[in-house]
Amino acid sequence: MADLRIEELTAENISAANSLSLKPGQEAFLEPVTYTNIEQSLDPSGSWPRVILDGNTVVGYIMGAFDPDSDVDYLRAAIWRINVAAEAQGEGVGRFAVEAFADEARRRGFAQATVVWASGDAGPGAFFESVGFRVVGQTPYGENLGALDL
Repeated sequence: MADLRIEELTAENISAANSLSLKPGQEAFLEPVTYTNIEQSLDPSGSWPRVILDGNTVVGYIMGAFDPDSDVDYLRAAIWRINVAAEAQGEGVGRFAVEAFADEARRRGFAQATVVWASGDAGPGAFFESVGFRVVGQTPYGENLGALDL
């Protein structure tokens, strides 16, 4: 994966983003309960959907949101979704996506980025911890809350 770049989600790349294949068992970790319940209240102007490309091939997707006025502190600069194609996992795509989100959060003046994930063997916890997130608590739904100091 030598030619990674990030681009906005568009009509031209949305189909490829929606078609990313995951490894068996990962589907259960795609959307934490917390986000399902809160997603409808997101301010669309703060959403940050991006695709990660290797050359011209979509190999990942990240959805983040920036809402400095959120009443919920862990939703102010939050990664909502990150999907990496099964064949591209372990190649630095996820790390690249998280670093791009962190760069954007810094640019917008945030000192911390957050992410929520459910525990489980096939879950993303080890990945998030490997890129610098630390578990700082749990959501009211029992999911892990991770924070990354920027």
